[in-house]
Amino acid sequence: MSVIIFVELDNGSIKKSSLEAIYYGSKVAESTQTTATVLAIGSAEESALKEAGKFGAQKVLHANDGKLSHENSLAYANVLAQAVEQEGSKIIIMAKSGLGDAVAARVAAKLKAGIVSGVTELPDTSSGFTVTRAIYTGKAFASVELNSDTKVLVVRKNAVEAVATEASASVEVFAPTLQDSDFAATVKNVEKASSELSLTDADIIVSGGRGMKGPDHWDPLLELADALGAATGCSKPVSDLDWRPHHEHIGQTGIKVAPNLYIACGISGAIQHLAGVNGSKCIVVINKDPEAPFFKAADYGIVGDVFDVLPRLTKAVEAAK
Repeated sequence: MSVIIFVELDNGSIKKSSLEAIYYGSKVAESTQTTATVLAIGSAEESALKEAGKFGAQKVLHANDGKLSHENSLAYANVLAQAVEQEGSKIIIMAKSGLGDAVAARVAAKLKAGIVSGVTELPDTSSGFTVTRAIYTGKAFASVELNSDTKVLVVRKNAVEAVATEASASVEVFAPTLQDSDFAATVKNVEKASSELSLTDADIIVSGGRGMKGPDHWDPLLELADALGAATGCSKPVSDLDWRPHHEHIGQTGIKVAPNLYIACGISGAIQHLAGVNGSKCIVVINKDPEAPFFKAADYGIVGDVFDVLPRLTKAVEAAK
């Protein structure tokens, strides 16, 4: 029997958020005296999959059927269910994402499992199985006791600090039975909009609001992001005004992020935006208004005009390299 962790791949490598899920799963396996097995679906080199061992996995099951080359939550859930049956797993773990949530819901329904999404801490197994999850857009936390035989946990980014070792996992080919009904709708082609860093996987994000004063004034922000190797984001009003592309919109109705460092430039801090960034480890706010609500949520605050502060920060970052 083992804990099984479903991971997402990006260009043949395991996504950072999934590496955190593997580490989380390995700790759950330790507490329940089982082992940690990873399921990877899609094209990947064996050497990349062995990296799962550094985060506590003993084994990787690799399903690389050509039909599974594009994300398909229905097919992936059925593949995961077959892996669960083969391994005799009672605990299923994955990182929180659009795909993760969809696969988790489908596999939980298929296996009649209890499911908790947005998990923020390791479970308490001292008496039963209790997990903590974020509620009310991260403003509060709920303790949930899972009594079902099979359990599905969708882990929020930064729930644990993943620590790598020099270990390596074994990799086994997994050949699931695929059904035509799994592919009622198929993806023919995927074209990425750009080579920009993914907001959901970025360690550092530099984000701008209406304080940037228009679509033609973003160079200072972009230069800082480039110096830091960061992704760029924006508030909802900025995307609504078409100052920045809509895929950069961060907030309750946009993308929810959890980077190690989030730098907010000229963003007042509406509750809807805060709901999208409250998983960040460190928040730095730059705003000329000392009463901006965002300062209350900040770890560090700089009161000043973004057009004065950003070039200085960029210069300091470049000097420190």
